[in-house]
Amino acid sequence: MKEMAPATPRRWQATGLPPEVTSFVGRRHEMAEVKRLLSGARVVTLTGPGGVGKTRLALHVAADVQRAFPDGVWLVELAGLESPEPLAGTVNEALEIRDVSHRSPVEVLIDHLRDKRALLILDNCEHLLRACAVLAGTLVRSAPSLRILATSRQALGIAGEQTLVVPTLPLPPPPGSGLGPPAELSAPSEAVRLFTERATAVLPDFTLTEANRSAVERICRRLDGIPLAIELAVVRLRALSPEELLSRLDNRFRLLTGGSPATLPRQQTLRALIDWSYVLCTEKEQLLWERVSVFVDGLDLEAAEAVCSGDGIDRDEVVDLVIGLVGKSVLIREDPPSASTATRYRLLETIRQYGRERLVTSGQEGTLQRLHRDHYRRLAAEAYAQRFGPLQVSWLGRLKLDHANLRTALEYCFAEPGETSTALGVATDLLYHWITNYYLREGRRWMDLSLLSGTGTDEIRGRALWSNSWLAIIQADVVSAATMLEEARELGGRPGHEPILAYVALYSGMIAMFRGDVDLAISLYEEAAARHRADDDPAGQALALVRLCLARSFRGDWSGAVAAGEECVALCDAHGEGWHRAYAMMALGVGVWCQGDARRAAELEKESLKFNRSIDDLLGVGVNLEVLAWIAAGDGDHQRAARLLGILEPVWRAIGAPLSGFGHLTRYHDECEDRTREALGKQAFDTVVRQGSKMQCDEAIAFALEESAHRGEPAGEAEEPSPLTRRETEIAKLVAQGLSNKEIAASLTIAQRTAEGHVEHIMTKLGFHSRAQIAVWTGERIRNANEERPPGA
Repeated sequence: MKEMAPATPRRWQATGLPPEVTSFVGRRHEMAEVKRLLSGARVVTLTGPGGVGKTRLALHVAADVQRAFPDGVWLVELAGLESPEPLAGTVNEALEIRDVSHRSPVEVLIDHLRDKRALLILDNCEHLLRACAVLAGTLVRSAPSLRILATSRQALGIAGEQTLVVPTLPLPPPPGSGLGPPAELSAPSEAVRLFTERATAVLPDFTLTEANRSAVERICRRLDGIPLAIELAVVRLRALSPEELLSRLDNRFRLLTGGSPATLPRQQTLRALIDWSYVLCTEKEQLLWERVSVFVDGLDLEAAEAVCSGDGIDRDEVVDLVIGLVGKSVLIREDPPSASTATRYRLLETIRQYGRERLVTSGQEGTLQRLHRDHYRRLAAEAYAQRFGPLQVSWLGRLKLDHANLRTALEYCFAEPGETSTALGVATDLLYHWITNYYLREGRRWMDLSLLSGTGTDEIRGRALWSNSWLAIIQADVVSAATMLEEARELGGRPGHEPILAYVALYSGMIAMFRGDVDLAISLYEEAAARHRADDDPAGQALALVRLCLARSFRGDWSGAVAAGEECVALCDAHGEGWHRAYAMMALGVGVWCQGDARRAAELEKESLKFNRSIDDLLGVGVNLEVLAWIAAGDGDHQRAARLLGILEPVWRAIGAPLSGFGHLTRYHDECEDRTREALGKQAFDTVVRQGSKMQCDEAIAFALEESAHRGEPAGEAEEPSPLTRRETEIAKLVAQGLSNKEIAASLTIAQRTAEGHVEHIMTKLGFHSRAQIAVWTGERIRNANEERPPGA
């Protein structure tokens, strides 16, 4: 397996739109109409047949209007969902909400969006129409400034919905029709422009000429201006001239119509093009096309080899077949996010549905679904085996990329009789995936369902019980956690299952700490650490030592806390482990701080923060920021403490609960807040906290780490002159302070409309889309100016 680089978070809140990889052609009228509808309606649905370009139009409109939605524009792709249950959770994931509370996903969404000016794109709703309609209706009733732009083959059918039927691309008039100027004098139609641009990508020397224009126009008319059909046809230019392509299109369509020249319905036209693409594939390419249709949201080469080889395809043939399908525009190659990430491939949904139909017809769907499940069962098991060591982060990143496929594998287990015990094993092996990514609530649901089935061996059921108890504790559902641990304790008492008791002690200690019984918690943590040490389980031992370190600090046994923390860091170092080590450094930082060594404590927290930032562990980031705020307040740096407390506001809001899973540390937070507010005064405290809460993620983390905003730039590089006027600079500084347009107007004694105009001009000059970007830019210039000022100036 290629090692995969973790994602680095860039924001607390921003735009969740994918980059456009090909040019967007035409659609000016439709763009304007969608914008008009969005300005007055809460829900706008773009309807039309597959391949007509609903998704591209929605994304292009969204990119164009994102400045009107300061709280983000977000794409939620629904094609990979095969049932409505994960719908709200999928929206949470798309919005990067890591709520770990015990609330329902819909409640979390409502709470998150209630006061937001945001645009939500629900893409491919047709197979979940009722569920999408219910969710959209619930959200717009609860969030008055939210807009929803949906794409579907039919309308959602909810009150207040506005619909736009997305037409095919405009076509050139037939020759001799008398409509429009002669072809040689007219601008190419949008359909012809799309053909030409895509043809240039296939053949860089291709140009639209008088010699080929007629054939190109006839091709576009023959394809009824359907964008996907045009893009599929253009691929044939690698082997055919436009005239030859036209001839073969005519031949295929005549076969479908029995020789009649009648125009085909649009969906039949697209189907004919996909059929033709299928026929032009080799027999083995056709097999691979059918088989990869069992994947959702993409796959990598290793998955294709594991699932799709055999029975007609040798494993070493798969790579060449993948290359062939990419060349025929059946599979789309997705560039990896980093050099160390495996390349992934996906099928457009219309192409995937076609392949799935062929797979069902062949009678092989069940076999491929089982092979798919088996592959992801192995993937989950290997990830669990690597949970404590140098490959841990790589595996966490890989599981995140394949989350939709993992969900599909679990759904298969519950759909097939006698497979729930397999589901229990897979869900349990994914423990760290549920905790470190966006999926804690979903993981809890899968674990609950699997445990209710009553299946599984004593060993796997015991492991599932203590694993699920950890998820429940993070959600503050300690009653359920305690119940599960009682059953696990009974299973652990049976011969051969003693390792279960080590985890029962560990999580029972967490419950005791939650209930305020510190002495009992310490006793249980010490028991857990000893049992894990005897069982040679370094992952369990590290978890126990982290909690033991924090509990001893809380009781005032600071030397004991530091000893536990240092033992844990050494254990992690010996195994090349990162995630547990980051939490160990966090806990050790608390103990060292309580001992009075604020400088070393800050260094430990910063090192931990860098790692948690690298894997996008928002809970870990939040706890690190908390401790850094406490250290700053203890050092008398109340401005820094207040700003860090402000930075924490969006972090804990995204998670759903402050210090989730570490609730006993709340007393330090309260002491820090009270001390800082008293030192600064309420008004100044509130101002600094508000400024911190408005900082973008990268800027906030750099502030916490006390990193230079421009690290890596050549020393002495002169800052470029400001493009803003003096008045605009003044207003930019007020924006950076968190003032609204109304507050800016009052401060400068100008009209609010004038202030709004200045802010718009600033964003236009700087190429920005939000006030937050202005704030970051202004803050960086101020810091640079201060750094360049001579000492004593």
